[in-house]
Amino acid sequence: MAASPPELDAVKLGLFVSRMESVCEEMGAVLQRAAFSPNIKDRLDFSCAIFDAKGHLCAQAAHIPVHLGSMAYAMADIVDACQWRPGDMVVVNDPFLGGTHLPDVTVIAPCFDASGALQAFVANRAHHADIGASAPGSMPLSKTLEEEGVVIPPTVLVRAGMLAKSLLDEWFGAGQHGDFIAQVSANRTGLQRLNEVIAGLVVPFGVAVNQLQDYAEGIARRRLAELPRGSFAFTDYMDDDGFGHLQLPITAKIDLSVGGVVVDFSGTAPQVEGNINCPLSVAAAAVYYVFRCLMPDEVPVCAGLFRPIRISAPLGCLLNAQRPAAVAAGNVETSMRISDAVLGALAQAAPDLIPAASQGTMNNVAMGGRGAGADWDYYETIAGGMGAHARGRGLSAVQSHMTNTLNTPVESLEMHYPLRVRRYDVRRDSGGAGRYRGGEGLIREFEFLAPTQFTLLTERRRLAPWGLAGGGDGAVGKDSFNGQELPAKVSMMAAAGDILKIETPGGGGWGEGA
Repeated sequence: MAASPPELDAVKLGLFVSRMESVCEEMGAVLQRAAFSPNIKDRLDFSCAIFDAKGHLCAQAAHIPVHLGSMAYAMADIVDACQWRPGDMVVVNDPFLGGTHLPDVTVIAPCFDASGALQAFVANRAHHADIGASAPGSMPLSKTLEEEGVVIPPTVLVRAGMLAKSLLDEWFGAGQHGDFIAQVSANRTGLQRLNEVIAGLVVPFGVAVNQLQDYAEGIARRRLAELPRGSFAFTDYMDDDGFGHLQLPITAKIDLSVGGVVVDFSGTAPQVEGNINCPLSVAAAAVYYVFRCLMPDEVPVCAGLFRPIRISAPLGCLLNAQRPAAVAAGNVETSMRISDAVLGALAQAAPDLIPAASQGTMNNVAMGGRGAGADWDYYETIAGGMGAHARGRGLSAVQSHMTNTLNTPVESLEMHYPLRVRRYDVRRDSGGAGRYRGGEGLIREFEFLAPTQFTLLTERRRLAPWGLAGGGDGAVGKDSFNGQELPAKVSMMAAAGDILKIETPGGGGWGEGA
């Protein structure tokens, strides 16, 4: 009788999960501390993860959902597209080859054992405020991918341990290497720590990973089996694409069955002229995020967790756009609406589990100046209100759903850029009414101290975050320049002394009553 294959017992499996997650956390700490830009070291706009030799997610830190979910969906294709050797690292940002939008640059490093066998990959993704776009902040009001900056297909950035500085010089100019070197350093730390984890295992790494994936899949299937059977659909809408196309539908049809869940986005608007399109990997990230929220806290976030979930979207639609579609806002704005649509459908199946809509936007602000030796780029997302739920009020003034960044501290912002923050306050009475009120939005007011070009890519300025179970809608957001209301998506020049005011949406309320 054949012997049973070796396995980790429950305690050792739990330790394996924790150690893998700790590797990702340490990678993030190195990246934050080594980075130069406020966008990475202050706002924490980065994510770190470990994948197995086939590109399946093994572990991640609690970083940014849209980064990690899209990597989990697309990493296997990147692995297949490259020849991997010890000491190499590959860089990519192409949204149609495994990226999300161009500012999010991913650096991937293979992990080999002493015998030369490929064991795994470590990867990190970080947002670069200057990726060579047509407007400062690299979040332009664009119509094509090429307007959004340098497009990097999977390319060897480090060969046998040596950084290809000439590539960075070619893409971004001499001296613009600091944040890339920080990403490389984070991966080197990850490789060192991951090898220590592998060396300490009592079973082969591949066996431990397979057991991890099966364990997570089992938890996911049991949790999904607790939800009501049936098909549920919900349609939410994007305000506009910035070029006159209004109220664009995103339809999520969810089929919950014994075998798992199918999420179908048929009925979603075709890809559009503006940059709210996104690749299917971004849509997958939003779906994965929602279902992860329904899982027990202790479940490891890995590929096995997502095995019961199937996703489809018509080719050429807003959520499965084709090159050369512009995608800068798809990653940040459309991803938020995808999560709203999926949550809206699930609310019909399990209303007591699902919150009302959160602010539904990241309120993207990109700005900068050029010339006279004072080139600068700044990018920020601004928090708002979360939706209320059956157990209480929504949180106020927080990032929600697909983003998990911090604000740029006023001190850091004013130290690095010719800007002054005149007001930073909770937006009172912006949360939806109900038995439980939605969370409040924010007010952030900038004074320009030098001539500046700025771009806003925002949502929920026309269509409010919806309430649930009789709760009221949250307040729509509002942007103004020197007191004059602005469109949701706009690019303008500002002079010294001009004032830009951002008022973010509140969350929807839950339940009838005051």
